[in-house]
This record gives sequence, structure tokens and C-alpha cells, in this order.
Amino acid sequence: MLTKKQKELFDYLKEYMSNNQISPSFEEMKEAVNLKSKSGIHRLISSLEERGFIKRLKHKARAMEIIDKNPNNNNNNFSDVISIPLIGTIAAGEAIEAIEQSSDFISIPSSMTSPNSKYFGLKVKGLSMIDKGIFDGDIAVIRKTNNVENGKIAAVLTNDNEVTLKTIKFDKDKVILIPANESYQKTEYKIGEIQVQGTLSGIIRKYI
Repeated sequence: MLTKKQKELFDYLKEYMSNNQISPSFEEMKEAVNLKSKSGIHRLISSLEERGFIKRLKHKARAMEIIDKNPNNNNNNFSDVISIPLIGTIAAGEAIEAIEQSSDFISIPSSMTSPNSKYFGLKVKGLSMIDKGIFDGDIAVIRKTNNVENGKIAAVLTNDNEVTLKTIKFDKDKVILIPANESYQKTEYKIGEIQVQGTLSGIIRKYI
């Protein structure tokens, strides 16, 4: 949910832009929500943009778009978030030692999760899954499970205590890990040589 000040500014932006077809100035926003500094408005604007309620248009003065018309709609992907543990790094490339206990957490939209399931985040390292839209630096949201359907993307731990993110294919007594980048090769393991840690639920990408 939005904070009180975030919602106050969002409601003001909607009304102002509906009447004027242009976004208000920082000074107008500052006065509207009774803040003393423009830096406070900048933080509110950035938080609304990160949550997907607005989009600032580059190279245009006083230009933004309203994305979400109803921030109190509980069905909106950005209206509710939960925290999950961020417990290490996962290879989308050659397997690397990955799952490390950590006290770090990351906030994700609750719409990415299902009731009665546990989730954790892993930071992606490598480019072997780029054709599936998974890039170096992304956060993979993993639903914790030891089972995976044929053809699904999963986080897999090998007997060498290394973990990687790949599409899984079962072939008799073999498990084939399939990359999504023609520069990388498939790898094969015998059943029992790997452990499924969870299946991919979604990807969080931060733009800098």
C-alpha cells in the first residue's frame, strides 16, 4: 500500500494532470502536500515511479504519465508487497557456489507469490538465460520446492554445492540443464546428482 504522503501526492497528480494536461512543478507539489523541501518531493516521486504508479518521460520538462488510476485496488500488482530473504547468488552461466545464508531481504509484489508457499530471492550472475529475459544483476524470485515440472526454469544445486538457474528436462535417468543462450552448452546429470531448490516465480530488475 502507499504511505499517506505517497497517496496524497498521487491523488494530487491525478487531479492536476486531468485538469491541466501537464504535470505540476516541484514547487506546486511541495505546497500541495505541505512539504518543506523539493528533495522530499523527489523522494515521493521516485517511490511512486518505482512502485509503478507513475512514469516520468525523459527529456521532457514537467512530463509524466499516470500508470495506476487506483492505488487502493488490492488487485494491483504494486499495491501490496512482501519481504523475502535474499540468500545468495545464482549462476546463469557456469555453475558457481551460490546459496549463502544472509540477513538481507528484498521487497516484491505479493502478486508474484501464492499462499502457503515459501519464497527466496537469488541474485543472477551470468548471461546464459538472456533469451528467457533473465539478465546479469536481476533478482530471481524462487518458490521453494524440491519438485519441478519438465520444461520449467528452476534453481538446481549440484553435488559440488554449486547452484545454477536453467530450464529442466528429464530424460529417463538423466536430468538435462538447458541454457537460453546459444553460446552456452547443455549439461547432463544423473538423477540424484542434483537437487532442485525451487522453481522460478518471477524476476525483479532494478534500473539505475
